[in-house]
Amino acid sequence: MRQTDAPSAEDMSIASGFERFYEVLRRLTPRSELSLTAASTLHRLQRSGPHRLCELHAPEGVSQPAMTQLVTRLEKEGLAKRGSDPDDGRAVVVTITDAGREAVARRREGRTRALSALLEQLPAEDHAAILAALPALDRLRDLMAEQPSAS
Repeated sequence: MRQTDAPSAEDMSIASGFERFYEVLRRLTPRSELSLTAASTLHRLQRSGPHRLCELHAPEGVSQPAMTQLVTRLEKEGLAKRGSDPDDGRAVVVTITDAGREAVARRREGRTRALSALLEQLPAEDHAAILAALPALDRLRDLMAEQPSAS
């Protein structure tokens, strides 16, 4: 692992490629009842379990009042629920509901169908290269999850 002050040309190219691919994924994601932040919050709750309300806003890049409003909306729609923290009854814990899990699954299924149609048009070598890159991308995601939140 190298450490420098300025990003390398390769790192700048990777960052640019991620930005372009992020734009593609956003376009492929079906328009649904969920905003990007709502979908991301539900996905976080599904992936890593219940969170204190005060812990959800920073990773999503929104203010705590905005997250409180979002959780209120998710709760009204039956996609999430609030409860008391068993370790501190004053704190609020947010949990995804079965309906929330279904909403995340529908969103992922729609995006997967759209992406699959594009992947079918790629040469087999490109498809294999993308598949081979997935473990490295997972490790990169894990490193990102270990970083302190930028707020």
